[in-house]
Amino acid sequence: MFENTFIRHAQLILAQCREQEIKLATAESCTGGMIAACLTEIAGSSDVVDRGFVTYSNEAKRDMLGVPGDLIADYGAVSEPVARAMAEGAINNSLASIAVSVTGVAGPGGGTDLKPVGLVHLACARTGRSIIHEKCLFGDIGRGEVRMKSLEMALTLLQRQLD
Repeated sequence: MFENTFIRHAQLILAQCREQEIKLATAESCTGGMIAACLTEIAGSSDVVDRGFVTYSNEAKRDMLGVPGDLIADYGAVSEPVARAMAEGAINNSLASIAVSVTGVAGPGGGTDLKPVGLVHLACARTGRSIIHEKCLFGDIGRGEVRMKSLEMALTLLQRQLD
């Protein structure tokens, strides 16, 4: 289902989580569960992956992750503050000590001058550490490609937070 490079990266992340004895959660909007799917493609991942939140709507971000409605109203769902709140919310609403979040405009429509197609915000939170944030401007490269590049960046952020 996923390219070997993604699977190898996911295997490394799972191994590091096992070594550090921590659980992992995902909070996904534009990727629709792809990060969790990649991690759980690997047999035995259930000892590390606690849960995945697919929070495509603003209501889901509020209800499932506790993202404040005023944060979404003030900054928009596709923003650094919301990505950070999603990652924190995934930890606060799970057994995980590390969580990655993604929110973006995958396209082909939905973009604006301020938030163009291909804009993605990701965050990775870990208990006791600062949240890592990454803003990506992938461009209008196609919905599938924006989602795959978001998956790649999410795995990279998890790796950085585990090192």
